[in-house]
Amino acid sequence: MRENFDDELARVTSCLITMAKAVREAMRQAGAALLTADYTLAQQVAVNDAEVDVLYRVVDDRVFHLLAHQRPTADELRSTLTALQAAADLERMGDLAVHVARAALRRYPATAVGPELTELFRAMSSTADRLAGKIVLALSDQDEVLAGQLDGDDDAMDQLHRQLFGVMLRPDWPLGVEAAVDGALLGRYYERYADHAVNVGQHVLLLGTGKTAGAPGSV
Repeated sequence: MRENFDDELARVTSCLITMAKAVREAMRQAGAALLTADYTLAQQVAVNDAEVDVLYRVVDDRVFHLLAHQRPTADELRSTLTALQAAADLERMGDLAVHVARAALRRYPATAVGPELTELFRAMSSTADRLAGKIVLALSDQDEVLAGQLDGDDDAMDQLHRQLFGVMLRPDWPLGVEAAVDGALLGRYYERYADHAVNVGQHVLLLGTGKTAGAPGSV
């Protein structure tokens, strides 16, 4: 029975890795669509998010199947519930990528960010991709070192978020209220994406050691 449990948990982990790869690609595409006003690419992000939602339901079903049909030990119970929490964070990351893509669609054929913000959002996209890439590797290899680095990497996104508001709140901000609202919302999407990435890193640490490096970000 323990072998069956381990095999099923391995399948759950495989789903998490696939989800992590998908949400990384989603934000890559959303960021590119945002900066280039690529309508087709932005639409594709929303279409592909259905895959992430399906994978989340698969993880949910498998976790509750394990709980219903096995008698997990305390460690096994922790692992299954932690996997479910990781899936929820990954699903939310996919949703946030969709929000970025939809912002690009709303402003098409214009770009959703003005030239004053382009480099900041390019940097935010790069930072989001770095965080998501570490999630993929941390989950694939159960790499606690990479998982532990995510909290520190999130500081870079927080710094960019502060810089964003510094630009938009300057007295000489030239783009008006609507552009500032767009920028604030987009900045929030990227910041929350990074926060959920940190959460996943915490879940990987919990799976490996039973300990966390600090409190994960809130939903």
